[in-house]
Amino acid sequence: MSEIQGKVCIVTGSNSGIGKETASELASMGATVVMAVRNQERGKKARAEIVKASGNDGTDLMICDVSSTSSIRSFTKEFVGKYNRLDVLINNAGAVFSKRETTVDGFENTFAVDYLGMFLLTHELLPLLRSSAPSRIINLSSGLHKSGRLDLNDLQSEKSYNGMQVYANAKLMVLMFTFALARRLEGSGVTVNAVMPGFAATNLGRNTGSLRQSIMFKLVRPMQISPKKGAETSVYLASSDENRDVTGKCFAKKQEVTTAPVSYDQELQEKLWNRSLELLGITTF
Repeated sequence: MSEIQGKVCIVTGSNSGIGKETASELASMGATVVMAVRNQERGKKARAEIVKASGNDGTDLMICDVSSTSSIRSFTKEFVGKYNRLDVLINNAGAVFSKRETTVDGFENTFAVDYLGMFLLTHELLPLLRSSAPSRIINLSSGLHKSGRLDLNDLQSEKSYNGMQVYANAKLMVLMFTFALARRLEGSGVTVNAVMPGFAATNLGRNTGSLRQSIMFKLVRPMQISPKKGAETSVYLASSDENRDVTGKCFAKKQEVTTAPVSYDQELQEKLWNRSLELLGITTF
């Protein structure tokens, strides 16, 4: 049973792939969906397709580049000025890069897009999520987190860099952030859960810049699930009333799953949390 109709939802990275399918399905269910995207042109095209498919003209488009702290803060300011509530935040945006590059803020790209931007965006929107409770935060991780490592002395992969390994590391951090945030929000009416959407056929590998990895992504395409299938668990967590009070968990195929043992290490979670605050120059969360 769904209780999403009339609710306000943000879906980051929703101009393509799993994010777009998530936004489209929620719009079809009657939610007011705010597509938080980096590229205006691609976002407009995706919005038009979602409105046509869902029949929901209330679907909104706003610019938010999760690799940029200033863009995240500008988006939040604009959103809070436009909407007086936020019922669901889906931190969906993600990317993998074959070469180590840095953002405008000097952060390594994958670390910024897949983890640190999510941390900051959630921080900036948390007051509104609290005042809108009951509300939900859904963070996208990956089964690849199982091969992830947390090196607090090299969070931005300056010592060595491998695109897929750095991506796995970031997805492990997403889980640790989810579990740590859930503890902090216990009893607030704001739930926080993670999703492993499965190996979906998306544009994830488009930023690799590597012929070898581009070929690899094409070769495995027949084994991948559709973006629509990959979006099912995010939609389920956002809309089902049976999960209203579930928090601090990870889901795959709409079922609760156990993640890598290191993801539950509370001491490491707290160290990562504090280091993230330092990097972003914020003191409270």
